[in-house]
Amino acid sequence: MTLTRSFAPLLATLAAVLALSAPAVAETTLERVQRTGEIRIGYANETPFAYTQLDGKVTGESPEIAKIVFGQIGVTKVNAVLTEWGSLIPGLIAGRFDVIAAGMYVTPERAKQVLFSDPHYQLGDTLLVAKGNPRKLTSYADIAANDKIKIAIMAGTSQYAYAIAAGIPEGRIMQVPSPTAQLMAVRTRRAQAAVGTALTMKGLAVKGGRRVEATTNFQDDPAHMGYGALAFRQQDGDLRDMVNTALQGWIGSEEHLRTVAPFGFDASNLTKKTLADIVQP
Repeated sequence: MTLTRSFAPLLATLAAVLALSAPAVAETTLERVQRTGEIRIGYANETPFAYTQLDGKVTGESPEIAKIVFGQIGVTKVNAVLTEWGSLIPGLIAGRFDVIAAGMYVTPERAKQVLFSDPHYQLGDTLLVAKGNPRKLTSYADIAANDKIKIAIMAGTSQYAYAIAAGIPEGRIMQVPSPTAQLMAVRTRRAQAAVGTALTMKGLAVKGGRRVEATTNFQDDPAHMGYGALAFRQQDGDLRDMVNTALQGWIGSEEHLRTVAPFGFDASNLTKKTLADIVQP
């Protein structure tokens, strides 16, 4: 008994040291979000998906959806982090923000890097060209066939791969950081066309005035239909799953359609496809 008592202080000290040295269990993103009521969304300025207004407010189809859906899981504050499109996935992985809410298309390649929610819209592409479309461009094939044509594509988007697959040489593809840069390339004739989502190109045509227009007869592979979704880090499956549950009960509702209507979306942009349909067709 005396020997046991003599070791008691030592054993207590050893237990305390072990407790201090034991690795702490890291808080998950979902746990932090639930504890703080805040989440950070990453976006790139691309109307109408996600953009900064003149008053500094961040809006667009994806941020407005994010505000409502995250509100359903207890988030009271959504902080927006602006970055270039090509930096969205690296920024998410690096922890600069917790979710990408920028209208990002789901692709099998991106799905290897991030976890997507189920898509909340579908949308096709079109071209931005000089007024009157003097080169008669209606497809990637038209551009590939004319070695005098350059096309402006936003860096990091799916359209770059589509252009390469259609036979457009890299030397005739201008990779630019934003839709505004695409507009300027076409307006100044440094590029004879730009390609992007139909809503983005139509918006640029409005901004660009009399010198440009968006084509209405773009001939594209049906497989290029874009499906936009929120994106999460690979380790945040619990957060993604909770968001998916919220989306399933809300996408297609009257409230959802009212929310996205100001950005040019309507019932024609609804899709029944799930993430699995897109990444594992």
